[in-house]
Amino acid sequence: MVGFEIGDVPFNPDGWGPPESATSAVSILNHPVNVPFAPFSRSDKLGRIADWTRSNYNNPNRSNNRGNNPADSAFDFTTDDSFGGGLNADDDSTFRLVDGKPPPRPKFGPKWRFQNNRNQLPQRRDEEVEARKREAEKQRARRDRLYHANRSGGNNPRREAAVFKSSVDIQPEWNMLDQIPFSTFTKLSFTVPEPEDLLICGSLEFYDKTYDRTTPKNERRLERFKNRNFFKVTTTDDPIIRRLANEDQATVFATDSILSTLMCAPRSVYSWDIVIQRVGNKLFFDKRDGSQLDLLSVNETSQEPLPEAKDDINSAHSLSVEAAYINQNFSQQVLQRDGKKVSFEEPNPFANEGEEVASVGYRYRRWKLDNNVSLVARCEVQSVMEVNNQKSFLTLNALNEFDPKYSGVDWRRKLDTQRGAVLATELKNNANKLAKWTAQAILASADMMKLGYVTRVHPRDHFNHVILAVVGYKPREFAGQINLNTSNMWGIVKAIVDLCMKLNEGKYVLVKDPQKPQVRIYEVPADAFENDYVEEPLPEDEQVQPPVENGEAVEEKGAANDVEEDKEVKVSIWSSSGKGFFYPVGLSPKFSHEDLRFLFAFLSFIIISVCNGLVVCDFGVVVFSGFRNGQSFKPC
Repeated sequence: MVGFEIGDVPFNPDGWGPPESATSAVSILNHPVNVPFAPFSRSDKLGRIADWTRSNYNNPNRSNNRGNNPADSAFDFTTDDSFGGGLNADDDSTFRLVDGKPPPRPKFGPKWRFQNNRNQLPQRRDEEVEARKREAEKQRARRDRLYHANRSGGNNPRREAAVFKSSVDIQPEWNMLDQIPFSTFTKLSFTVPEPEDLLICGSLEFYDKTYDRTTPKNERRLERFKNRNFFKVTTTDDPIIRRLANEDQATVFATDSILSTLMCAPRSVYSWDIVIQRVGNKLFFDKRDGSQLDLLSVNETSQEPLPEAKDDINSAHSLSVEAAYINQNFSQQVLQRDGKKVSFEEPNPFANEGEEVASVGYRYRRWKLDNNVSLVARCEVQSVMEVNNQKSFLTLNALNEFDPKYSGVDWRRKLDTQRGAVLATELKNNANKLAKWTAQAILASADMMKLGYVTRVHPRDHFNHVILAVVGYKPREFAGQINLNTSNMWGIVKAIVDLCMKLNEGKYVLVKDPQKPQVRIYEVPADAFENDYVEEPLPEDEQVQPPVENGEAVEEKGAANDVEEDKEVKVSIWSSSGKGFFYPVGLSPKFSHEDLRFLFAFLSFIIISVCNGLVVCDFGVVVFSGFRNGQSFKPC
């Protein structure tokens, strides 16, 4: 039997491990040659015996160690700093019990997913879910970017680089008087006392409360009200304001749409203009014919640019016209159809007798700005509702959705569950429009403002719409939600009024710069914006009458006693200096079928006569007379 010799175990009185002296080291008989020892004390960190988290599959030097067994990597201490001369002596300082390095970024495609995940440690389930959500969000954002790039050919600039046009062409003879940046508007503040009602005109219909229960699941089709007339009359064309100005009821006159534009000017992006007329000690704020103030902007404050082509249904101009159309029809559809109305002191001042007009009430209100200046404005309300046996005024407006891909929020899916998110998105994209509606409701002292959510039946169909929901807000509470300060609103108006009262008598225009957040005041000629001349016919008493003989005079006298249908019609043709003028006397501007038949017969007679050489007209007058009841014409 072969014995087993243990050998001598030297005692080290200075510490742990074998003695450090060379003589002691040599005296160890069974000590393996060239095996290093790591000297340490109790305060030192113990090394690792085995590490199964290391694998040669993830070793960057795997190609150099192909002959090694991967199973021995757990016991491989050649890279451990506990042994002197290790290859990575600094790795121990970064050692952690759990590997905190982020996983490698996954590549796209299912092939890599199944081939490369086999050697990775399994992740926790919630981490996998979050990773999938992040990856899906990245994919959605990438698809949206590609979608917008393809629609615009890849050259669509961002909102910051968009170029907007001025709402009015600045003429070279205009003189710029002042330039006011919006930064000064935000610092203004002014408090006005409660206004007084001078007059209320028009009539209001009652609001239908069933529309408050409208949801995307029971949407309602938006109807068209073609027979009702809507009036957008400027300040100086208002007969009531003219009467109040003649009575010296105030010194400044405007409408609620013009005042709201001034009050919310710092939020505006598109260009707009307001005509200011100083007449004596009075000031009139007007809008031009065809001004953009009659339309409603869409996505004005959005960062996503709209198509620039005017023929595109999603261009800024097309959407403005569509929004105005939706707003008018919505304000009449949500009313009761039982015929009940609330009539005020005077009827609608802009409607003719017997004309069907929209439900609207005009409140002419006066605010006192200081001891010498007071302001009168025409404010509008669209409906009335009984609350606790008291009548409350309402304003009705509609927000419209044209394409969910532009806003990123689909109203049909989000209005039921995330109505706050939908409103927040609209406040971001249409901050100026919502602020103007709120300012108009506050000016009219409306008790409630109703906001309708209207969308297209299909994103490419801009003619048919549906109502998804109707929500009511109190104007002053809603102003607090959208950060609209009423004192700042009146501060802007007061500053502009004080500036304009220092100007001389004349006409001026206030223009919002299309590229910069500022407004400019120009002095313009007195006949500016009035060059659209339309030639009107001369009065009947100023026209040249045909020569009348005795026989024909008796004939005309007898014809005058007949019924009105047999009344004689005289037609004069003038030819002088190459300019022609034609006007059928007795025909109203609105031609009837009988008038058109008469005119067609007369023109046929002229053509036949000229072709046959019967009529020669040169620097003279040729007059024909006839009867409207199909009788023949004869030359006088």
